[in-house]
Amino acid sequence: MSMVRENEIRQGERAVEAPPATDAGLVFIGQIRTPWTSRMVTPRQGRRDGPVCRIEIFQPWVEALANIEEFEELEVLYWLHMSRRDLVLQSPANDGTTRGTFSIRSPARPNPIGTSIARLVGREGNMLLVQGMDCLDGTPLLDLKPERTGFTPIAPSQPGDFEVEQTSSWPRDRS
Repeated sequence: MSMVRENEIRQGERAVEAPPATDAGLVFIGQIRTPWTSRMVTPRQGRRDGPVCRIEIFQPWVEALANIEEFEELEVLYWLHMSRRDLVLQSPANDGTTRGTFSIRSPARPNPIGTSIARLVGREGNMLLVQGMDCLDGTPLLDLKPERTGFTPIAPSQPGDFEVEQTSSWPRDRS
């Protein structure tokens, strides 16, 4: 099994011509500094014991970091700026099997938004020191949020909140 080269299409993969982009109004609020400069050496999933990476927050967003130190883990959303956007079928293990893009965590996506749960190690002014990243050095930052599982739901649960109508065709057979 050989490693795929960047932007190579493997056997069984299929690319499409994407429709023209429309402006979603996204603003890069910072950038992520990591030790990785190539997708070939970037880890496939971030590790809590991985290297300390830096998240640099740009002005005017630095003030939004107020109270961030209260949280141990952050959800980091970023733009995978070096990723293909045209693959609908992929062979992630390069083993001859093919999967749909939406059924895998590949960075090649129509809208290449990456997410990581990062452990907050510290803060130095407009820089957050984190562990758990899995992106290239210089990756544009979209957003930061406290990791959601540490929160109690705002409203108490109500009868029926978690009930889903069960039918024989849901969720797998939607024909």
